[in-house]
Amino acid sequence: MTADAVLADVNSSPEGISELEAARRLVANGPNELNAKPPRTLMQMVKEQVGDPMVLILLVAAALSALLREWGEAGIIFAIVVVNAGIGIVQERKAQSSLEALRNMSAPSARVVRDGSEAIVAARDLVVGDVVVLDDGSMAPADLRLLSSSGLRMQEAALTGESVPVEKDASATAAPGAPLGDRTDMAFATAIVTGGRGTGVVVAAGMDTEVGQIAGLLEGDEELDTPLKRKLASFGKLLTIVGVVAALAVLAIGMAYGRPFAPMLLLAISLAISVIPESLPATATIVMALGVQRMAKHEALVRRLPAVETLGGATVICSDKTGTLTENRMSVVRAALGPDIDREEAVAPARALEEHPNLFGYLAFAAVLCNDAQFADGSGDEAAAASPDTVIGDPTEGALLVMARDARIDPAALRATYPRLAERPFDSDRKRMTTMHERDGEVVAAVKGSLDGMLPRCSFVMDEDGPRPMTEDDRTRALAVAAQLSDEALRVLAFAMRAVPAVPPEDEDVERDLTFIGLVGMMDPPRADVRDAVDTCRTAGVRTVMITGDHAATARAIGEELDIYRPGDLVVTGEELEQMDDRELDAAASRASVFARVSPFHKLRIVRALKHAGEIVAMTGDGVNDAPALKAADIGVAMGITGTDVAKDAADMILLDDRFTTIVYAVREGRRVFRNIQKVVAFLVADNVAQIVMLMVAVALNWDAPITAVMILWVNLATATLPALALGVEPASRHIMEHPPTRSGTLLEAHLARRVIVQGLFVAAFGLAAYLIGTQAAGEEVGRTMAFGVVAFSQVLRALNQRSTTDPVWDREGGRNPWLGWAVAASTALMLIVLLVPPFVDAFGGALLNPWQWTVMLALALLSLVQTELAKAIGRIRAAR
Repeated sequence: MTADAVLADVNSSPEGISELEAARRLVANGPNELNAKPPRTLMQMVKEQVGDPMVLILLVAAALSALLREWGEAGIIFAIVVVNAGIGIVQERKAQSSLEALRNMSAPSARVVRDGSEAIVAARDLVVGDVVVLDDGSMAPADLRLLSSSGLRMQEAALTGESVPVEKDASATAAPGAPLGDRTDMAFATAIVTGGRGTGVVVAAGMDTEVGQIAGLLEGDEELDTPLKRKLASFGKLLTIVGVVAALAVLAIGMAYGRPFAPMLLLAISLAISVIPESLPATATIVMALGVQRMAKHEALVRRLPAVETLGGATVICSDKTGTLTENRMSVVRAALGPDIDREEAVAPARALEEHPNLFGYLAFAAVLCNDAQFADGSGDEAAAASPDTVIGDPTEGALLVMARDARIDPAALRATYPRLAERPFDSDRKRMTTMHERDGEVVAAVKGSLDGMLPRCSFVMDEDGPRPMTEDDRTRALAVAAQLSDEALRVLAFAMRAVPAVPPEDEDVERDLTFIGLVGMMDPPRADVRDAVDTCRTAGVRTVMITGDHAATARAIGEELDIYRPGDLVVTGEELEQMDDRELDAAASRASVFARVSPFHKLRIVRALKHAGEIVAMTGDGVNDAPALKAADIGVAMGITGTDVAKDAADMILLDDRFTTIVYAVREGRRVFRNIQKVVAFLVADNVAQIVMLMVAVALNWDAPITAVMILWVNLATATLPALALGVEPASRHIMEHPPTRSGTLLEAHLARRVIVQGLFVAAFGLAAYLIGTQAAGEEVGRTMAFGVVAFSQVLRALNQRSTTDPVWDREGGRNPWLGWAVAASTALMLIVLLVPPFVDAFGGALLNPWQWTVMLALALLSLVQTELAKAIGRIRAAR
């Protein structure tokens, strides 16, 4: 719509609305602020924590322990429930600030025109129809349709993802459905004016603004369970069902044989407790917490514990371009001076300086003087320019200062030598900016702007021997160089100059008979280490997808340079995505490596399409526009330095150094956490299988129980807990980033589950053998004690070879784990106490063993270690073949 049509539509005028009308509209439509989601009460949080399936399993285990009068174990389990719930509540309280951060981004006040006069009002009191005045440094307090603009440029990176300020034009109109970045007639809430001035009429306020719609997306997207939560809950339910069924079966068979009810009930309950993984949630929490500590040392701050494992299982990393894959600053990467244009070639600035030092001096002269940016301390020294953050002003103009500084030209000194006398500001019609400076008693005009708008104004071209007349061939070759740079997704700026006797009057055209100096190509450069990180992710089976608000050509060029985009991949624009239904998007998402010119809602659809395809999605980003997708992804990763508060609060993890390579470390650490949890599960379950099989076989054959209830509880406490915790801190395998991520929906993949069951069957066979040998040789108590020892020492020994499912037990190339040695020693000591100290032997219903019985027991326990190592060796041989 045209500006006049918009004014008519909102019933306003260039003089604004009246104070009375503004008050009426404020009452009718509410304040210009974002809705705050009501925080959940403490009781609601507690209810959710207690209702978690794994917590319910823990409570069942505590109740069964209490029935057996095992008060110590019941107390420990209950303490675990309290600690887990407390951690969850604290994390949730920290995580519920996304909308508050969005609210804080709103401008506190605004300059408005009401009744034809300017006034300062609180931003929350703005209404649709208010006319707002924008000037340099101000923030748009609502969504505005521009009524006037003079050199107006606005930084919209937080909303659109574009790193370059957008030139606004009140006279323009946008096509219906145009991406936000193409709506040059609009000023969106939270966008900051980087140059020029303008006025606009409020067309959307509060939740109706583009930022408000993002707030709505954040508000409506419920928190999803992480893959680890789902796997733990599913696995816990499975083991609980198995434990209950096994316990009922043991009780039923025993009763069928006419055995006493009370002892059989005690045995059945003990078996159920042994199967219920009461230590698994606590162990998983500890393993993840230690992973969080390690990642914090590598500049990755994890806000939610399960995010550690989730990133390790990621199959796709959706990365924002600006500030994540790139440095979020413009940089001059190509330059073409007079001789370079003759050969139709643009070269690196350093090479241009080396080949044409004098000509490059003219280029730097115009680039520094026709420029409003400056270094933070007003100088051009390297200390001030060590970081792009020290450049104040337009990023494009800041890049020109850095180019000059790199050529050992001090911008501050140059400006002091040639003071500015007058200027012709940039505007979208001329596409040029001109400044006039005093130079040796005369005035020189420095001009920069678009090449197509400047060439018709040039009569000369600067060559090695000085200015010479510009020919049509010169113009053609300059345009060819510019076209080549544009194809590489570079932003092209041309420079010229002209000497005049004095500063001309305002109405005199000074931008004629110019001497063309050259042109430069600029871009937001990729981070130097990102390509290697992308390659590492690809080797690890993790696909990288770029999602950006920039133009398709720019995104593709960056994607090619970083090896994200390869021939055959799709580049999908927001306009194309808008035409796709969900099924078409699902198909495109599997082949696309670059999504360009997309809106916040598009990013959300892309993440959901990938998740619908079964991918585990990690989304990185830094802007407000990334927040909904960060929240919807399996794991959201925000930038800590350049990231907005909104992005950080919506994310699960924050990169404190903004380095994409930190994600690679996080993926590796996440895989380590998941593999260690797998090791703990396999370690615990194999013992559960052994105990179930032993008791089921004994009861089915109408034998006495080969191990008692108290023996089962002691094995779970003495030989399972400490080694399980030690396995949780195992170093990462040296092969951990050479395999694709685990896509199984369970904690144990099929081949691991088979291996665990086989291990359990062997331990059960060795335990039953020990029971029979001891019983026949010296009676029931000796047989039961030998079976008890075989089960316990087998578990202790298996902790050593559980470090790896492929490498032999003596292999230490993955790294040493001293904690495992201490855990094995402590568990062994605890077992020796109950097998050698008479009062404890009597309490456990056992007997003291002679040397021969000890030899048989330890030999059978050692066989479980041999069986596991033989299985590994066979697996290595098969893999080699």
